[in-house]
Amino acid sequence: MKRVAHSRLDPAALLERAVAAARAAGEHARRHADRRHEVVRGFAHDVKLRLDAECQAVAESVVRAAYPEHAILGEETAAGAGRPAAGDGYEWIIDPIDGTVNFYHGLPLWCCSVAVRLGGQTLAGAVYAPVLGRLYTATVATAARCNGRRLHVSDVRRLDRALITTGLDKQIDPALPPFELFRALSSRVQKARVLGSAALDLCLVAAGQADGYFESGIFTWDIAAAELIVRQAGGRAEQLASQGGHRLCFLASNGHIHRALRRLIRPRLQMCPQGGEQ
Repeated sequence: MKRVAHSRLDPAALLERAVAAARAAGEHARRHADRRHEVVRGFAHDVKLRLDAECQAVAESVVRAAYPEHAILGEETAAGAGRPAAGDGYEWIIDPIDGTVNFYHGLPLWCCSVAVRLGGQTLAGAVYAPVLGRLYTATVATAARCNGRRLHVSDVRRLDRALITTGLDKQIDPALPPFELFRALSSRVQKARVLGSAALDLCLVAAGQADGYFESGIFTWDIAAAELIVRQAGGRAEQLASQGGHRLCFLASNGHIHRALRRLIRPRLQMCPQGGEQ
């Protein structure tokens, strides 16, 4: 692939590279799904697979073929990711397999997420779900799309008519169990669902198939691309709090129910320092 000389880069060109990286990593995982039980490290509620690292390397190679001087923050390279962005300040954020436990069990709800940002602003993002056959994309200058079709968030305006997706991380805020948040959500909304992939959860919000998403203890690389996709589909996204490192308390919605969701969730996050809407 040709290396690109640049100063300020066109978001469309960045998106093209993000799509190529997400597709390459996603297809590598799909082709080698029979190796999904090759566990490098196991945790109480998660696993790290050999394919996680392989797919990270595949995505990185696609990015570096065009932008070798850019910084990369990835789930599989986070240990050394506290450095400022290299070169001209561009940084790529990669989650090679978002929904690893789903992938491990043979479920189709997993994806590869690739975003690029400059000065804290995400310029382009792609989320590719190989088994579902869906490619979600957006740039800061263009609308969100799925397989080329323009996306728009739902028009649901009441919590009791809303479908909310969330995640349960048992390792975060032990004095404030995530189950309490789930109970609070599920008692006020039409349905609360735990699907196991934050990036896909957010893309469902962008597509109008879910009305909101919240998770405490989510990582930057889980939401970087999909956050932009939600915004460019007409939704809202907010970091409620930072939990240190790359962990966040994160809320996104169709916009209509955003304040109601925030009022429901924030009193239950006393242990997290308050963030602000972006």
